[in-house]
Amino acid sequence: MRLIANISMMFKEVALHERLHAAQAAGFAGVEIQFPEAQDIAALKRASDELRMPITLINVPRGTGDAVGLAALPGQVADYHAAVETCAEQAATLRVRKVNVLAGRPPKGADPADCRATLIRNLIHTADVMAALDVRVMVEPVNLGDVPGFFLSGLGNALALLEEINHPNLFLQFDYYHMSITEPDLPAAIRRAGSRIGHVQFADTQGRNEPGTGTVDFAAAFKALRETGYDAEVSAEYNPRGTTAQGLEWMNDFKRMMA
Repeated sequence: MRLIANISMMFKEVALHERLHAAQAAGFAGVEIQFPEAQDIAALKRASDELRMPITLINVPRGTGDAVGLAALPGQVADYHAAVETCAEQAATLRVRKVNVLAGRPPKGADPADCRATLIRNLIHTADVMAALDVRVMVEPVNLGDVPGFFLSGLGNALALLEEINHPNLFLQFDYYHMSITEPDLPAAIRRAGSRIGHVQFADTQGRNEPGTGTVDFAAAFKALRETGYDAEVSAEYNPRGTTAQGLEWMNDFKRMMA
């Protein structure tokens, strides 16, 4: 497993492209970025190339305003397809290996069956588009406390969706933070997800801060993750309580747990 950092949330003391250097200096093996903007792409590519610091994952654009994703919104299929096209271009330029899809928050009164059917069609479309670039597609369940109204929440719903679609290029983004809120037993949830897991993120609960500030048993979680055979990136995706550098005491323990 390789420890990487989400530089949309971490190292915010410096400009976005400079965060690759900060993450590398801190001991991370790569980074992920939630929603890179068009004006940042060239600088990010230069920094990644010069430092040989991979950008592992980006998200499909989430929409405008307070949108939290487009994939399950029946009235915005054209907007979602345009977002996938943008993401594909960014992924090719930045040489990312994974992209993540956010289902979004359907409007009040939307038919849940219609939303689910739209999400399925959009995930298949995304998986097909990204397969041509050799980029894996993730879909992420999110807890409803942090994002009320989000369409895809809970491990069971996500696994049922993946099983129904059964696309070879579609995987689960397993975030310890969200799953520790929606699932009663995090290690059991990891074992249940098993080979469906394509990407892992973490933060502690409550507060979504550094490991050691909450209640997540990370040793048990990583033991379960190793048992699944997962051997890819694990991303720190949390809100530092102070500067990022001041809150990295957990890293050595994590690297041992991931070994």
